[in-house]
Amino acid sequence: MTVPVIMVHGAFCGGWTFDSFRKPFEAAGHVVQTPALLGHGDGALVAGRSMADYARQIADLCQACDTPPILIGHSMGGLVAQMAAARAPVSRLILLAPSPPWGVSGSSLEEAASAVSLYALGPYWLQAVAPDYAVVESYTLDRLPRTERKAIYAQMTAESGRALWETLNWWLDPFMTTSAGPQNVPTLAIAGGRDVIHPPATVRQTAARLGGSCEVFPQMSHWLPGEPGWQDVAETCLDFIAKQHRAAA
Repeated sequence: MTVPVIMVHGAFCGGWTFDSFRKPFEAAGHVVQTPALLGHGDGALVAGRSMADYARQIADLCQACDTPPILIGHSMGGLVAQMAAARAPVSRLILLAPSPPWGVSGSSLEEAASAVSLYALGPYWLQAVAPDYAVVESYTLDRLPRTERKAIYAQMTAESGRALWETLNWWLDPFMTTSAGPQNVPTLAIAGGRDVIHPPATVRQTAARLGGSCEVFPQMSHWLPGEPGWQDVAETCLDFIAKQHRAAA
């Protein structure tokens, strides 16, 4: 039996993140949804959106499925997926270079720098924050040819400063917005060995928090759904799904 799959994109992105990544799942018989988070290309305002808003949106999609779906989230979308899985039944959780939940500290200087760099914009948590090409080029799409980097960046949209604040500066959030995680959901986290946004040490902490496992692709960076090697990442996800299905049978 195939299970519905919902793929959740990261900050500044959209459902187009998974245009290629979804294909092996569909070939395996899964019905795949790749929604755009609220305010990401749908004409709605993104400023002021909370991570809780995104999590409720994805949880509602999960509730609408005939059977608990598989949630796959990339980067900030990985954190949205964790939060959604605490709000609605899901069968499995797969996290690609996920942002860590409340209480999991970063493990690199780059993570610490990203948490404070946005303060140069002033009260950025009230704003819609535009993507920065220099950051995208150096840390997210660093393994792609320049023409592909430019094409992907052209599709990016502004992100909610509030959602970024809740994700990057969780220790300042008195509401512990990103603290909720699923219980007893089979979880696989995948990290790129060259990822400085969410490096393997941080991804391992996230996996441990959820009682899941972690796999590292040493030569890969942050754009796991689309950089060279993404097919191997997809195959690892499908193997995890099949293994969990056999265990439940």
